[in-house]
Amino acid sequence: MPTPAAPSPFGWSLAALLREWKHRVAATCDELPQGSRGYEVLSAVVHDRPPTQAALATRLGIDRTVMTYLIDELDAAGLARREPDPTDRRARRIVATARGAEIVAGLDAQVARAEDELLAALEPAERTALRGLLARAASGAAPADDRCAVVGDAMRD
Repeated sequence: MPTPAAPSPFGWSLAALLREWKHRVAATCDELPQGSRGYEVLSAVVHDRPPTQAALATRLGIDRTVMTYLIDELDAAGLARREPDPTDRRARRIVATARGAEIVAGLDAQVARAEDELLAALEPAERTALRGLLARAASGAAPADDRCAVVGDAMRD
């Protein structure tokens, strides 16, 4: 009689990959104000239409007071600045400086390398397939989630 198959290590696999991903991404961002959280904010500012400070805090799940200090630090480092919102004079949009955009481009490349190293046991085509399958599964499981907020939550856990 055949032995039953062992239970799937799905949860362990996801947890192990997430733990290593967080460690590797944090290591690439240690020179930014507030490390990976600073990268998370600066990346959102670079890759999306400049958000208001309040919208950015809500989207990334960061307390508004904490966001104020973080933007202050990014501004002092010459990576981002506040600009008046042309449609609402009470609001401020967060805009990356040229230096901030350059740093994010470099960090994006480092994060991509870290991810490739993390998935080194897979062939390049398998890595691409895994990324696609995980994105599709995650979108199906949580279709209304803000992807940046989910990543931010995972980085803080």
